This record gives sequence, C-alpha cells and structure tokens, in this order.
Amino acid sequence: MNSIRLHSALPAPRRALYRVAFLAAAIVAVSGCSTVKGWFEVGDAEAKAASKPLELVDFVPSATVARMWTADAGAGEPRLGLVQGPVIADGRVYAAAADDAIRAFDLQTGARAWEYRSKKQRFSGGPGAGDGLVVAGTIDGDVIALDAATGVEKWKAKVPNEVVAAPTIGQGSVLVRSNDGRITAFDAATGQRRWFWNHDLPSLSVRGNDAPVLGPGFVFVGNDDGSVAALSLLDGRPLWNQAVGQPDGRSELDRMADVDGTPVLDGATLFATSYKKQTMALDGPSGRPLWSQEHGGPGRIGVAADRVVVTDPTGIVWALDKSGGSAVWQQAGLARRGLSGAAVQGEFAVVGDAEGYLHWLRLDNGDFAARTRVARDRVRAAPVVADGVLVVETVDGKLSAWRLN
Repeated sequence: MNSIRLHSALPAPRRALYRVAFLAAAIVAVSGCSTVKGWFEVGDAEAKAASKPLELVDFVPSATVARMWTADAGAGEPRLGLVQGPVIADGRVYAAAADDAIRAFDLQTGARAWEYRSKKQRFSGGPGAGDGLVVAGTIDGDVIALDAATGVEKWKAKVPNEVVAAPTIGQGSVLVRSNDGRITAFDAATGQRRWFWNHDLPSLSVRGNDAPVLGPGFVFVGNDDGSVAALSLLDGRPLWNQAVGQPDGRSELDRMADVDGTPVLDGATLFATSYKKQTMALDGPSGRPLWSQEHGGPGRIGVAADRVVVTDPTGIVWALDKSGGSAVWQQAGLARRGLSGAAVQGEFAVVGDAEGYLHWLRLDNGDFAARTRVARDRVRAAPVVADGVLVVETVDGKLSAWRLN
C-alpha cells in the first residue's frame, strides 16, 4: 500500500475534515493495500477478490540464492509509512531505526561494527553514507552526522520538517530533503548550512520521498508534483525543471504524480519515474528529454547495462530499453503485491513485496528465476546491491544479505 499525505494551508479543524475525506478516498483507490482489510465493506465479492494480492505461482528456479547473514537494524515503524532502507559504503551496511539507533554492519559477515544511540531522537528515514560520514534525519527535523568508521557524532543540524529521505553526501556537501519539499545543503566537514531551496507541494501526494542525486556540480531532485529539478550544488540556484509525470485528472487522487524514487544518473543521462506510471530519460546537464514511456511508478529504478527496470503502482514490473525507452518485457505475476522499487543483481532484477518475499527476475526476458521469503513483514524500501551482495530491510527493521550462487 502506498500511504497518502495531505498538504494544506487550511485551519486545523477544516484540515482534519479534509484529511479524513482524502484518506477514505485514498484507501479505496490505491491498489495493493493489505493493511486496511476489513475497514470498509463494499458488498461486492468480485471487487474484493480483484483487490487481493495475486497468489504466487510455482516455477522452476533458474538461479540459486543463498542467505549470507541476518541482523537486527532496530525497531521499525510501519504505521508511519516510512521507507527505511539500508545504504552500503566502503564494505559496510548502515541502517537507521525508528527506535533511536543507527547501526553499522560488515557487508560480508553481518557483524556489527558500531551502534549509535540517542534516546531523544527517532530516525524517520534511512541513512546516507559517503566521504567518511553517515548522516540520518529524524521525525523532529534533526540531522545527525556520524564518523563512518567509529559511529562517533561529528555534528548536528536542523531542518524545518521531518526527514523521511536518506541524505545524500558528496563533493563536500550533505544534501537533506525534508518532508516540506525543501532541500538544504550543509558543509560536510562542519555542518554549517550553505543554502536551501524550496519547492511547492501539491495538496495531496504519496507519503514519503527519496534522496537527491549528485552529478558534477549538480543536484537532481524528484518532486511531489511529478517534476525533476536540477540545482547548482554551489548555491542551490535552479538550473532546469522538467515534468516527468503530468499531474492531470479530475480529483486530487487522480493528479498524484510523485517522483518519489531517487533519479538515477548513468553517465550524462538521468532516468526518473513517477507515480503516474511514466518514466523519462533526460540529458542531465540540460534537462532535455531523450525519451518518455508510459510505464513506471513511485519506487527506485533498477539500472542494468542496456535497460532500466521499474515497478508500477499495480504491481507490474517493466524493463525498458535504455536507448529508446521501448518496453523490453513486462512481468504481471506480482500484481497488487505492494512491490518495492527494483534493484539489479548480476543478470537479474530484484523486487520485494508486502508479504516479505524477494523475487529475482531474469533481465533478458522477465521470467521468475528465484524467490525467497526474508520475513513476514513488508519490504517497502528497494533492496541495495554492492560487491555482488544484495541487502534488504523490512519495515520491522530486519536486515538480510543475499548472494547468487
């Protein structure tokens, strides 16, 4: 299920009424939801059956996966709709938990390297890592930077809203996206604020957002109105803005077009996908569209050598040709299963689902290759891959690492 958030300047009582109305509509409209079963009875058996997650079918595996290790990242918070995923850097896995902790694990063994705790903080997004730092944000808008080697606190800063996206670190800066649409740049060494950039939010959007992505002198940001913006890393000056998903339709629900997955920069080409089921390739320096395809979704994009892989809100997985955007294949066998974004491991695309399964799909044709259940909790954040190892985190904070045999 994709959670919904309401943005409004209405007075508090009226805002509460609108929120109830929008949430009621959202619960009915958003597919793949397994957490509100029984809230509303529509009296239509066929409609109920059509909204259920598609049953998994058996297949003959063409790949073998092995679990390397499991670990506890700390208590998750599924009720807040958080997308807390791990990050891998320099041979370590870093994960944040809603219960006030950030932890570091060895990528190959899962052994815990260090733990940072702060009883006053509730981490609301996954951490970012790079340039010797691990940085995470909290529900209260605190930004905490730690030494990546030791977990020792380096500095703290503040942004005006909760941080549900992982910070981005590189080129001497830490970029933090807060839930009010603001990007704030901090000096990586001192935590001093360098600049901030605001982007207006639509009145209704998908709950959550993802990290900005850095290019040489650029910051690329996916926005809740369906656009992608490029900013100058030096001063936050807007350089270009391009619509990926068009926010059209009769209702606020129809107009949701969020670009919630981090755009992917591959060479000079930027790939972005939106909740409106649209994916676009852009020339990074200029923002010029290279191609657009009407398949996509709010999660992260998996990038392979010659194609990109996206999951749409209905649970269909698509592979699109990198050079022209044409659909190479689609896999509809995971419909309404609340899929995560995609990752690429070797010759396979990997997605998680709302029942705790991981699915490996062949990149050449989309066929199922392997499947395993990592936990009984939802996999909301896209898996991450480094050095051939895939790491996944469930909404309840369970980490596991997997390799292909």
